[in-house]
Amino acid sequence: MPLLHAYGITDKGRIRPTNEDCFAIQAELGLLVLADGMGGHNAGEVAARLAVDAVVDFCSAPALHPDRWPFGFDPTLSADANLVRTAIQLANVQILEMAGSADRFAGMGTTLVAARETDGRLVVGHVGDSRLYVLAGGRLRQVTRDDSWVANVLAQDPDADPALLQHHPMRNALTNVIGARPRTDVHVREEVLHDGDLLLLTTDGIHGVLDEDQLARVGASDGEPETIARQVLAAALARGSRDNCTVIAARYQSDQLKY
Repeated sequence: MPLLHAYGITDKGRIRPTNEDCFAIQAELGLLVLADGMGGHNAGEVAARLAVDAVVDFCSAPALHPDRWPFGFDPTLSADANLVRTAIQLANVQILEMAGSADRFAGMGTTLVAARETDGRLVVGHVGDSRLYVLAGGRLRQVTRDDSWVANVLAQDPDADPALLQHHPMRNALTNVIGARPRTDVHVREEVLHDGDLLLLTTDGIHGVLDEDQLARVGASDGEPETIARQVLAAALARGSRDNCTVIAARYQSDQLKY
């Protein structure tokens, strides 16, 4: 029985004509994947779906790949972390190939965050500005770090005012996405989960309008993941999010007898 009980929901929002977000939940693998595509003529939707499917496919049956570690094996990471890292790199290759196959796909790309739980350990791989948070002990913590101009400025100058940066013309610029170059920069983190921890995976249509305090208040309830995910989405839409909105909420429950 899965130890990670998850629910995801997506909405195109009130401004965008299409939804270029995509997500997948594979409970039997302990796998959660979320992507936010970009590109004209619906190419962002194609990129996001292609990336999510590539990660799910590789994590489902890595042994079927002729070369299990085509991008090398990082000995500083666990086998599961290398699995997620490789899956994201393969997604990058597939998007580049698709982008070169037709003019309508040229320049397409996507952000992506993938999380895999195995025996109480969580591997997180991400590219771009889609996020993963962990709510534990009443405290919400962002595990991922945005690949964005704003995040880079704050890393270099901790005294910079985030509120002022949100009005800068470069505020939405991404510094790293899947599909931009032959080998993308995949960030990998490994965490230990504890009973009752809540995971929140979000695209920027959610965290662009809801700060950590607001997300923590919604996630602090003892509700089921479905209830929490729907409440997060409703809160983002109520605050006037102008982007596609997607959230996955997942509860880690180490004692299966509670379910």
